Amino acid sequence: MLSSKPPRRKVVPANGDDSADKLDQLLLSSAICNNEDLGPFIRKTFASGKPETLHHHLRHFARSKESEIEEVCKAHYQDFILAVDDLRSLLSDVDSLKSSLSDSNSRLQHVACPLLSSLDAFVETRNVSKNVNLAIDSVRTCVKLMEVCTRANRHLADDNFYMALKCVDAIEREYLDQTASSTLRRMLEKKIPEIRSYIERKVNKEFGDWLVEIRVVSRNLGQLAIGQASAARQREEDLRIKQRQAEEQSRLSVRDCIYALEEEEEDGIVAGGIGEDGGGAAGFDLTSLYRAYHIHQTLGLEDRFKQYYFENRKLQLTSDFQVSSMTPFLESHQTFFAQIAGFFVVEDRVLRTGGGLISKMEVENLWDIAVSKMCSVLEDQFSRMQTANHLLLIKDYVSLLGVTLRRYGYPIDALLDVLSKHRDKYHELLLSDCRKQIAEAVVADKFEQMLMKKEYEYSMHVLSFQIQTSDIIPAFPYVAPFSSTVPDCCRIVRSFIEDSVSFMSYGGQLEFYEVVKKYLDRLLSEVLDEALVKLINTSINGVSQAMQMAANMVVLERACDFFFRHAAQLSGVPLRMVERSRRQFPLRKARDAAEDMLSGLLKAKVDGFMTLIENVNWMCDEAPQSGNEYVNEVIIYLEILVSTAQQILPSQVLKRVLQEVFAHISEKIVGTLVSDSVKRFNVNAINGIEVDIRLLESFSDNQASLFSDGDVDVLKASLASSKQLINLLLSNHPENFLNPVIRERSYNTLDHKKVVIVSEKLRDPSDRLFGTFGSRGARQNPKRKSLDTLIKRLRDVS
Repeated sequence: MLSSKPPRRKVVPANGDDSADKLDQLLLSSAICNNEDLGPFIRKTFASGKPETLHHHLRHFARSKESEIEEVCKAHYQDFILAVDDLRSLLSDVDSLKSSLSDSNSRLQHVACPLLSSLDAFVETRNVSKNVNLAIDSVRTCVKLMEVCTRANRHLADDNFYMALKCVDAIEREYLDQTASSTLRRMLEKKIPEIRSYIERKVNKEFGDWLVEIRVVSRNLGQLAIGQASAARQREEDLRIKQRQAEEQSRLSVRDCIYALEEEEEDGIVAGGIGEDGGGAAGFDLTSLYRAYHIHQTLGLEDRFKQYYFENRKLQLTSDFQVSSMTPFLESHQTFFAQIAGFFVVEDRVLRTGGGLISKMEVENLWDIAVSKMCSVLEDQFSRMQTANHLLLIKDYVSLLGVTLRRYGYPIDALLDVLSKHRDKYHELLLSDCRKQIAEAVVADKFEQMLMKKEYEYSMHVLSFQIQTSDIIPAFPYVAPFSSTVPDCCRIVRSFIEDSVSFMSYGGQLEFYEVVKKYLDRLLSEVLDEALVKLINTSINGVSQAMQMAANMVVLERACDFFFRHAAQLSGVPLRMVERSRRQFPLRKARDAAEDMLSGLLKAKVDGFMTLIENVNWMCDEAPQSGNEYVNEVIIYLEILVSTAQQILPSQVLKRVLQEVFAHISEKIVGTLVSDSVKRFNVNAINGIEVDIRLLESFSDNQASLFSDGDVDVLKASLASSKQLINLLLSNHPENFLNPVIRERSYNTLDHKKVVIVSEKLRDPSDRLFGTFGSRGARQNPKRKSLDTLIKRLRDVS
C-alpha cells in the first residue's frame, strides 16, 4: 500500500560553483520535492531583504519541472494514439452486433406470440387452481378448528378444565395462524383469553372451597393422628406394666408363672389410620388442590399459584392460633392443638406428593411460626393455671402432639423445653394438692385398726402397696395392724408418683428418675412427715392412739420402700439401682414423734404408779422379798401393755419404747432417793430397791420370746443409773467410785453430786445400818469409813 507522502528526494549538487546562492536553490528544491514547509525559506528571504532571489529560485524550479513533464508526455503519447485506434475499430463491431440482435428479436417475437398466449392461459388456470385448493384447505382447517372448539366446549361443560386448556392451546398453536377468516380469527383471539380466565376463576373457586373444607378435615385429621399416638402410648404402657409384673414376680421368686406370647392385631389401627392416597378415614382429599395446581401450571401461572397457596395457608395457620377468651383453655386445648397437628400433617403430604407446590423451606417457616405461637400460648396458659391436674392434662396432649408431628419430621425441642420449664411449677401445685389431700386423710383417722372382710379389700389396702409382712394371704375377716390413714396416704403418694412420672415422661428427658425421686422426697419429708407430726402433736390423747400411730409409722416405713421402687419402675430404672442407693427413712421425724409420744404417755402412766414409791418404808427392819408395791403395779401394767402392743408393734419399736420407759423408771428411782421427800434410808430399803430392779430385769428376761438376747440386754441397760447407784450404796468399798477406771466400768452413768446427796442420807447418825455408835472408842465400820471418804472427796471436788 503506497504512502500518501511521497518519498524524500535527495538532490545531488552539480559540479560547479559552490556558492551560497546555489546552496539555497538546492535546499529550496529539496524542500519542495519532499513537500516540506517553505515558511522558513520565505521568512529568511524577507529577513535578508532579497525576495527577488526567492522568486528567481522558484521560477528556476518551475522551468526544471516543465522539462520533466514534457519528457513524460513524449514517452506516453504513442500509447494513447494506439488506444484511440482500438476504440474506433471496436465501435464498428458494436454496430454490426446491434443489427444482428435486432433481427433476432424480431424473429423471436414472431415465433413466441402464440406461446405467450398459451402461457397466460396456463398461469390464469393455475391461479384459479391455487385459489380452489386454498379454499379447500381453509375449509378443512375450519372443520378441524370447529371440532377442536366443540371438544373444548364439551370439556368445559364437563369441568374437564385440563383437556379444555389443551384444546385451547392446540387452537392457538395449530389453527389460529392458519385460519383464513379474519372474523373467525378475531373471535378466537377474543374468546381464548376469556376461556382461560373462566377456567382460572372456576379452579380458584374450587381451591377456595377446598381451603374451607380442609380446615375441618385438618381438625379431624389431627385428632385422629393424636389418637393413634395415644393408643400407641397406651400399648407401650401396658407392655411396661406386664414387664414390671414379671420383674416383681421374679423378685419375689414366684415360680408358678405361665408365660404366653400375645400377638396384637394391628389391622384395626392401620385400617383406621392415615393412608398415603388422596383420601382416608378422615376424608383427607387433595384432589382439588392438585387439580388447581395442575391447571395453573398449564396456564403458565405456576409461581403465582404457589405464592397464593402459601399465603392462604399461612393466613389459615394464623387464624388457627386464635385462642378464645370465652372458653377455658382446658376445654379448647385439644381442638387447638389438633387443628395445628392436622394442618402440618396436610402440609407434609403436600410437600411429599405435591410436585413442588410448596418447598421444604416454606414448610419449615410455617412450622417455626407455629412453634413460636404454641410456645407463647403455653407459657401464657401455664402461668395462669393453679391446678396440677389441668397442667398435666395439657402437657400430656402437647406431648402427644409432639410425638405425632415428630413422626413427620418436625422438630419439637422448643415445645419440650416449655414443658420442662414448668416442671417445678407443676410439682409445686401437685405438692399443694397432695398436702390438702393428706391433711384431710389424717384428720379423718380414728386411730382404729382396719377390718378387712374380703380378699379384694386386702389386695386393695395391703398388697397394692406391698406393705404385707408375709406372702401368705390371711384368713378373713382380717384385722390389719394399721389404721385407715396408711392406705389413704399411700394412695395419695402413689398417685403423686404416677402424676409426676406422667409429667416427666415423653418430655424429651430420658432419665428423669432423679427428678421424680427429688419431689417424692419432698412429698414424704415435707408434706406427709409434717402432717403426721402435726397429727401426733395435736390429736393423740391416749396410749392406744399413740401405739396405733407408732404401728402406722412402721407400716409406712415399708410403704416408703415401695414408693421408691414404684417410682423407679415407672421411670424405667432397674430395681437393683434403687436397692443399691437406699436412703434414710423420710418420715423419721413423724416416727420419732410417734415413739416419743407413745413413750411419753407411757411415762405419764408409769408416773401414776411410781407415786406409790412414797409408801416405801425407808427405815424398814428388813427388805421386802417380793418387791415394793409400786414396782409390782408397774410390771402388771407393762405386761398388759406388751401383750397388747405385740399385736401391732414390731419388736424393735416395742424395744425402743420399753427402753425409754425403763430409763424413765430408773431416773424416777434415783430422783426419789435424791429428792427432799426422802430424808434418810437404811440398807434394808436399798435392798428393797435392788429387789425392785431385779424384778424389772426379770420382766425383761420374760420377753425373750419377743426380743433377742441383745435387745433384752439393752432393756436391762436402761436401768443402769438406778442399778449402779444401788450397787454403789451396797458396795463394801464405795470409795472405789473415785477410781476413774472402776467408775468408767461400773458407775459411768452416776452424777457425783447425786452420789454425795444419796450417800449422806445413808450415813445419817440416827441410822443404825452400820452398828452401834455409842462409844467413841469403838472400832469404826470399814464400809462407813469408805463411804465417809467418798463423801469427803466428792465434796472437795465440788
